[in-house]
Amino acid sequence: MIAVLDFGGQYAHLIADRIRRLRVYAEILPSDTSPRRLQDVEGIVLSGGPASVYDPGAPPFDEEVLELGVPVLGICYGHQLMAYVLGGEVRPGGTREYGVARLQVLEEDEVLRGLGPSETVWMSHGDQVVRVPPGFRVLARTPDCPVAAMGDPERKLYGLQFHPEVTHTPKGMRVLDNFLEVCGARRTWDMERFLEGIEEEIRRKVGG
Repeated sequence: MIAVLDFGGQYAHLIADRIRRLRVYAEILPSDTSPRRLQDVEGIVLSGGPASVYDPGAPPFDEEVLELGVPVLGICYGHQLMAYVLGGEVRPGGTREYGVARLQVLEEDEVLRGLGPSETVWMSHGDQVVRVPPGFRVLARTPDCPVAAMGDPERKLYGLQFHPEVTHTPKGMRVLDNFLEVCGARRTWDMERFLEGIEEEIRRKVGG
């Protein structure tokens, strides 16, 4: 199971839907879900959201989640949060990046495996990571974003400033699939069987 921690907006639901399409069960959980509840999941995704890591009212998050030894993928806000919590630097961008951007892949790495040297991605952010945390490498950038992807393969921690879950990122499903491979996630999820189970349960309750 992949836990998708929800930091606001529509992102978490879209991420969970995409992961399920790759035949892995994904569950959406609150941003402040305790590490104890997450220690047995196969992977964790920190979703995007409208907040800034510097906002006093930013969604709560337990930093120990990043120390569980479970693979974690931060997307957009989740990417910035990961960098901020682990000692990197996040700043407001010179210009808000919204729309299609050209991603320059600097290192293919595990999560970006199968991408070409230049790819189309979808960006939607104001803040951005300008310095990665200790142990991380810059994996990709865009003309306006110096750290569009970062990774620490040893700890299996990855961050993406772009949105792999939207159709405007053509290779986005490849990126999510790569992360599921890093997690060693079991591909046993079947939406049809799941819906059949729900229908059967409803019939039982109504019949009873």
